[in-house]
Amino acid sequence: MRFLGPEAVGHFGGSEARISLKRHFNTTTLVLKSFFRHDPGMIASHADLLAVLSRFNPWWSGAAFPVVPAWKRAAFSPMQAWATAPAGGRALLLSCARQVGKTTLMLQLIRSLLERGVPPSNILYATFDHPLLKLVGLDELLSVWREFAPAAAGPEYVFLDEIQAKQDWQTWVKHQVDFDTQRRIAVTGSATPLMRENVESGVGRWQTLRIATLSFFEFLQIRETELPALPAVASLNQLARWSPAEFARVSVIAAPIVSHFHEYLLRGGFPQSARIPTVDEAQRLLREDIVDKVLKRDMTAMFGVRRVVELEQVFLYLCLHDGGILNLLDLCKNLELKRPTVENFIDLLEAAHLIYQLKPLGYGKEVLRGRRKVYLADPAIASSVLLRGRSLLEDDTHLGYAVETACFRHLFGRYYQEAVAFSYWRNRSGKEVDVIAEIRGRPVPFEIKYRQPRNIDLSGLNSFIAEKAPERAYVLTRNVDDFGVSIAPGTEVPIVRVPAALACYWLGASELAVREGLN
Repeated sequence: MRFLGPEAVGHFGGSEARISLKRHFNTTTLVLKSFFRHDPGMIASHADLLAVLSRFNPWWSGAAFPVVPAWKRAAFSPMQAWATAPAGGRALLLSCARQVGKTTLMLQLIRSLLERGVPPSNILYATFDHPLLKLVGLDELLSVWREFAPAAAGPEYVFLDEIQAKQDWQTWVKHQVDFDTQRRIAVTGSATPLMRENVESGVGRWQTLRIATLSFFEFLQIRETELPALPAVASLNQLARWSPAEFARVSVIAAPIVSHFHEYLLRGGFPQSARIPTVDEAQRLLREDIVDKVLKRDMTAMFGVRRVVELEQVFLYLCLHDGGILNLLDLCKNLELKRPTVENFIDLLEAAHLIYQLKPLGYGKEVLRGRRKVYLADPAIASSVLLRGRSLLEDDTHLGYAVETACFRHLFGRYYQEAVAFSYWRNRSGKEVDVIAEIRGRPVPFEIKYRQPRNIDLSGLNSFIAEKAPERAYVLTRNVDDFGVSIAPGTEVPIVRVPAALACYWLGASELAVREGLN
């Protein structure tokens, strides 16, 4: 049966006919949408749905549990804390980019619940990446679950993967949280559409756990890399109390870590790319995931983006200017796009967890008029999308950009749970500081100087210290022997120089420790 779209009504005479046909088309569309939404059984049989759910939930029948890694990411601990005692009875939203490992985290949590004695029939897992489940209403899904696996005593756990594929999921979660206190719901999304629409429907109904890509520390764990025994550093602030002898000793011990850090910059913080034998293959797969799946598929499905070519052009521009202060006029002129279109695309890329945006440090007009700084979500994205391969390591400029992106990712991951605000600083004379973290109400500046291994220019950092008087400041350096503490000229403010590879290692390790402390 063929249906005519509204674009065809112009072929059928006068305005009354066109209005009538438009009404008919709209009515037909609503009926079809209702049919497909509320009668999935007419498309997929009950047996088909049950077969799919049984494969996703082998614990119902006592079959072997899916193979999942024994080692757990930093996000696992707050997830486990939620499963044990959800704050305010809220649902859990895991929000992150594709291929970051959220499905593995869910399966690890399910295995933990089963080991703790939760009845297998009280746990449901489903992913809406499966084409059949996309056609099923959420209530219908629960109905099939309960027909096959009747509820046992105790809380029920519902794990729904890639929830953004379902319409009105926020309202559904709200009703579940409000009216069924025994049911604990965790959902994942590869983007954050709730930040753009219907946000009021979920206020107070879920807690959001944003998962960044792998830290350098996690990357080393996944690759089972053997390293020399580095001292534990819970906070970079500890380094200000080290003696020169300690800095010298650790510099020697840490030398082998640099090559692994460069491998991390090439492969990035995606579990799949960390394990692939060659860098070229890892980057090719990462490029396919970002360009083909996120930009061309997810953006259309989730946000209704139709100008995919222009969106990809904007993203490529950001890859070429990673870590730079965004010049919207230049971007619009080069790509021949209007400013509102570009701003909308950039917001969508942030919602899809492909970029971070930083505003300038300040208040009021300083922030409103200031240009944003954009970091990619992972240091390997630019090299992968632009197919640079290992040539990145021979290009000091782009290697410096990748390191700056990696350092920001680690600062964000370490302080995410503490709701730390991040910005950058630039004064009227053009002096800059790369990243400012506002920790407990005080600005802490971080300057990344990987492109300048010697004779580092700290004029921007010194200007910031003279104007803002922070308690301390950090310079993340290239060489492992460029490690120690100095005092900013004319002040008593310590400047701690830390090799970037070590800083990322310790920040990643402390991110894991902090999140484990929440459980």
